[in-house]
Amino acid sequence: MPSTRDIRRRIKSVKSTAQITKAMQLVAAAKMKKAQDQAANGRPYAELLNKVLVSLKDNAEEGVHPYFSAGKGDKTLVLLIASDKGLCGALNTNLLKKLVTTQLEGEVDYVTIGKKAVQGVTRLEQFRSGEYKKVLVVFNNFINTVTVVPTVEQLLPVNPVTLGGKRNFGNLAEAPAAGPASEYTFEPDAATVFESVLPQYVNDTVFQMVLESRASEHSSRMVAMKNATDNAKQMVKDLSLEYNKLRQAAITNELLEITTAKMALE
Repeated sequence: MPSTRDIRRRIKSVKSTAQITKAMQLVAAAKMKKAQDQAANGRPYAELLNKVLVSLKDNAEEGVHPYFSAGKGDKTLVLLIASDKGLCGALNTNLLKKLVTTQLEGEVDYVTIGKKAVQGVTRLEQFRSGEYKKVLVVFNNFINTVTVVPTVEQLLPVNPVTLGGKRNFGNLAEAPAAGPASEYTFEPDAATVFESVLPQYVNDTVFQMVLESRASEHSSRMVAMKNATDNAKQMVKDLSLEYNKLRQAAITNELLEITTAKMALE
């Protein structure tokens, strides 16, 4: 059985840990608010751009741009967007589980975005050369502070993308040729416009996915640190209760010894 001194030391240690996790919780909360705003503000532009391109995909001339069709190769490129730091609960673990359970055909190359962001963007150019059949992105889709969904989205060829759990453009991809897509006029021509717009779309979509992952990271870290702080406070209460019981037992024993000694002297 631990002594009262040992319990006091544990209480002091847990209180110090609680102070650290509380500070980390406040820092994560401040970063979370900024990251959530950035993710939310970027969605309307990414939504409109994806909506337009998906509606044009089936109506564009064959071969007008390589981003509209699958590559000639049989390999798949997977961009994995994870956090740079830990202490964010099961965020990265769940993301890796999603990747492992995803059925990927043929040879697969992996690139991480985070510390290797430059490498990830550079490897995207290899899709245009036909080396990769398609490009997938695995990231944490931010829904709200307590809900983060590990998601796999097809980036290339251009495909309907769901971010924040609010978008679904599947019906646009099936729009008939006589629909709104046929009303677009391109100057000087479609190929030139797509040459400029589609790379911008890829960059913006990847950037938006990074923002979604960042918002997910800070939200998960804030929740994890709050849970850690609450658990530390509960542990302090439990240890304090145990300490008081031991102290009360020690006082009772001392009183019994004094009473016994007094009775022996009488």
